[in-house]
Amino acid sequence: MPRRIQTFFLLLVLPLFFCFSSSGEKVQSSAWIDFLAKSVNFILLFGGLAFLLAKPLRKFLEELVLSIEKTILETERARREAEEKFEAIKKRIQGLGTEIQALRKDGEEAGQKEKERIQSLARQEAERIKDFSRQEIEAHAQKVKRELREYAAELAVSLAQAKIEKRLTPDIHARLIDESIEGLGKLYEKSDSG
Repeated sequence: MPRRIQTFFLLLVLPLFFCFSSSGEKVQSSAWIDFLAKSVNFILLFGGLAFLLAKPLRKFLEELVLSIEKTILETERARREAEEKFEAIKKRIQGLGTEIQALRKDGEEAGQKEKERIQSLARQEAERIKDFSRQEIEAHAQKVKRELREYAAELAVSLAQAKIEKRLTPDIHARLIDESIEGLGKLYEKSDSG
């Protein structure tokens, strides 16, 4: 028999041994027997409960231990993950300063390039407008010069006509016509002979 069961039976039998032993003092042994009986009763009651509940209690405690161990492992894993994330965030935050400076530098370079491009386009447009304006002014000046020449020619013709009409008498007019006819005749003769 297992040692536990032997001990259990020994505890059961021991009070009986004291109960049936004969001693001179009944009152003293009666108090002792009551105490012993109560002790045995206590031991039997709680020992029986312990015996009956040992397996379920052990199973419950083992499950509780496993659950606690699992929770500890999960907590440890979560803590490691949180630390890794924290380190990654910490590195990223440290890198943000550099990243911001790089972005700022890239932005300034892009802004400078865009400024130069816009200035170049503005210069080209200004040159184009200047050329166009120069061409327009020259065209307008040519038109004005032409109009002035035409006006001057018309004015000269009208002044010459007025002078001619003033000096031209019918005799002078007839003589000019004759001289013109004579000149045309000479030209005709030269062209026929040549």
